[in-house]
Amino acid sequence: MLLLVVACTEDLRDISFVDNIVAPSNVSAIFKVSQDNTGTVTITPSAEGAVNFDVYFDDTVVTRVNITQGESVEHVYAEGVYTVKVVAFNMNGDGIEVNEALTVSFKAPENLVVALENDVAISKKVTIRATADYAATYEFYSGEAGVVQPVVSGNIGNAIAYQYAEPGMYNIKVVAKGGAIETTEYTADFEVTAILAPLSGVATPPNRSEVDVISLFSGAYTNIEGINYNPNWGQQTIYTAFDINGNAIIQYSDLNYQGIDFSENVQDASSMETLHIDVWTADAVSIDIYPISSSSAEFFVTKELVADQWNSFEIPVSDFTDQGLVVSDLKQFKFVGAGSVFIDNLYFWKAPSAPSILAGTWKLAAEAGSLKVGPSAGSGEWWSIDAAGVVARACYFNDEYILGDFGSFENVLGNDTWVEPWQGGTDACAAPVAPHDGSNSATFIHDEANNKLTINGLGSYLGLPKVNNAGELPNVAVPSLITYDITLSNNNTVMEVVVEAGSGVFWTYKLVKNALAVSPIDGIWKVASEAGSLKVGPSAGSGDWWSIDAAGVAARACFFDDEYVFNAGGTFNNVLGADTWLEAWQGTADACGTPVAPHDGSITANFVFDAIANTITLNGKGAYLGIAKANNAGELSNPDNAPDSVIYNATLSNNDTVMEVIIEAGSGVFWTYKLVKQ
Repeated sequence: MLLLVVACTEDLRDISFVDNIVAPSNVSAIFKVSQDNTGTVTITPSAEGAVNFDVYFDDTVVTRVNITQGESVEHVYAEGVYTVKVVAFNMNGDGIEVNEALTVSFKAPENLVVALENDVAISKKVTIRATADYAATYEFYSGEAGVVQPVVSGNIGNAIAYQYAEPGMYNIKVVAKGGAIETTEYTADFEVTAILAPLSGVATPPNRSEVDVISLFSGAYTNIEGINYNPNWGQQTIYTAFDINGNAIIQYSDLNYQGIDFSENVQDASSMETLHIDVWTADAVSIDIYPISSSSAEFFVTKELVADQWNSFEIPVSDFTDQGLVVSDLKQFKFVGAGSVFIDNLYFWKAPSAPSILAGTWKLAAEAGSLKVGPSAGSGEWWSIDAAGVVARACYFNDEYILGDFGSFENVLGNDTWVEPWQGGTDACAAPVAPHDGSNSATFIHDEANNKLTINGLGSYLGLPKVNNAGELPNVAVPSLITYDITLSNNNTVMEVVVEAGSGVFWTYKLVKNALAVSPIDGIWKVASEAGSLKVGPSAGSGDWWSIDAAGVAARACFFDDEYVFNAGGTFNNVLGADTWLEAWQGTADACGTPVAPHDGSITANFVFDAIANTITLNGKGAYLGIAKANNAGELSNPDNAPDSVIYNATLSNNDTVMEVIIEAGSGVFWTYKLVKQ
C-alpha cells in the first residue's frame, strides 16, 4: 500500500508539471549551404522550450525528419526556391510552426544590399540585415581586432544582431553565400554608438503618506526646502539638470565626488527605515553613498552598478547607523565614484504610519447650502445651491471622493456627473470629461497642523472641478495639485472645504463621510513564523511535495516579516520593507534581496472578501498573498507575466486572527499558507 500511495503522488506531480509547460517560442532554422555546387544544405532548428523538431524540406521529399534540440539535418537540393517548414515541440507535445525561405543557386549572389542600425535601446548593439539574389545565408565580420571572425551569421533576408564591446568606427564586412563557390562581399565603415543617457525614466515610486517620507529629490513626493544639488566643494564633477519626458533627473558627469547640501534645513531621519535611490550609468562600476551628519563622522555604503539600466536600491538605514552614523541631524549627502551617473528618487521612507483620519469615502452633502461661493470663506453671498438644485444635480451629489488609508485619492464619478459649458456640456448630467473623469491616479497630503488638504494629480479635485488655487477653468491652466483649507467636525465625519479661487473668490463645500466597509480580515497579516506555514501538495492543506521547516523559517526571515495589509474600505498593500525572499524566476538567486517589480509593493491594490464563499480576490498587478509566483493559472516563470487579479480560498479561525489561505496554482497543485493577524 505504501508503494501504491507514493506512485500515485508522483504521478500527480508529473501531470501537474506537464500541464504547466509553456509552448515553444522563438522558433527558427539556420541554413548552411555547401559552396561546392552540390546543393547540400545543413538545417539547424532552434527554439526556446523545445525538445524536438519536425523538419519538412519542401521538395520531392515529403516525409518529415524528426531531430532533437541541438541536432542538425542535411539535405541535397536542386537549384530553386523553397519553403522549409519547422515544427517545434515541447515535452507536452505542443507544436509551434514556422516557415523559412531558402534559395539554392549555383550562381554567385547578386544585388547584395546591407542595412546596419544601432539599437535604439541597447548600447553598442548593432542590427544587420542583408538581402541578395541567389543567396541563402550571409556572414557578418565586425571589424574588431582580436575577435574571431565572422562573429555572427544568418539566413539571407533575416535580421541578426551583434553586441560590440566598445563604441567606435569599424570597417565591417558582409559576405553573402549561396550554393556556388563564389561569394559576394560588402564592406563599409560603420560607427557603433553607445547610449550615454537613460531613454526612459524609472518606475514611479509607490504612493506613501508625506509623514512616511523625507524626500531629497523625487517627483513623486514633496522635496524638502533649502536643498542645493550642486554645492561648490571643489569637485571636478559636472552637474546638469536632466529631463526625460517631463521627469526631472540629476546628471553628475565626470564624477569624482559630489555633494548635496541642505545644512540650512537639517533633517531628522531617525524614524525612517530605508534609504531609496535610483541610479543609471553607462560607465560607472560602483557608487559610494554618504548621508552626512552634523554630529558624527562620515560613513558610506558602496553599491555595484549595472550599466545601461536603472539600478534601484533599498538601503536599510541600519547599514549606516550600525557603522556609527547619527541620522537625527543629517545635513548633506555625498557621492563618490568614477564615470557619469543619473540619479532619481533619493528619499528616506518607513512603513506606513497609522491610517489617515480622512480615510474613507466622502460625498457632497445632499442639502441646500452645501455648495456656495462668496467674498469670504463660508460665504454664499454670490450663489448657494438650493434644494431644487440638489435634486437637479443628483448625478453630481452621488460623486465620491475616496481618500485611502495611506495617501491614495480617487474621484469616482460613475457613468455621469454634472457637466458645464466650459467642459463642452450644457449644464446637465453627462458622461465625465477628461481629465476630470477620475482616470488619473492621485494622492493626498493632510497637513493636520495647518488644517490643509492637498490633492496631487492632474484633473483630481474636491467639489467643483473648475475651482483651483489660481482661479477657475477655463481661464487658468488645469493644475497638477490643489490645496484646500478644511475643518473637521462631528467625530471627523463632516468636512468643510474652502478654496480661494484666485483673489477674493471663496468656494465652500460641505462633505460628509460614508462609513468604511469593515471586513473581518481588515488589518496587518504575516505568514506564521513556524514550520509548515508554507506548503504545497496535490490537495488543499497538503504538504506532501514540500513544506517549510524550522531551518527554512530562519533562513527566510526577510520573507516572514513581510506584511499583507488589508485596509478598511477595500484597499490592499504588500509591505515588504528593504528585502524579501527572491527566487530564480525573478532573475536572481534563491536568497534575500530587494523586492522585484511588480511584486514589490509599489502599487495600492484592492481586495474583495466573500465571507460566504470564503474567498479573497486581490485586484492589482503584482498584489499577492504568501508565495508571489503562485496564481490561479499556474506558477510564474517571469515577473512580467503577473496576473491582474488572483483569487484565494481563505478560512478564518481563532477569533479571526488566524487565516488558512489556499490557492490551486494550475491543475492539482495546491499551495497552503498560514497567516496570523498582527
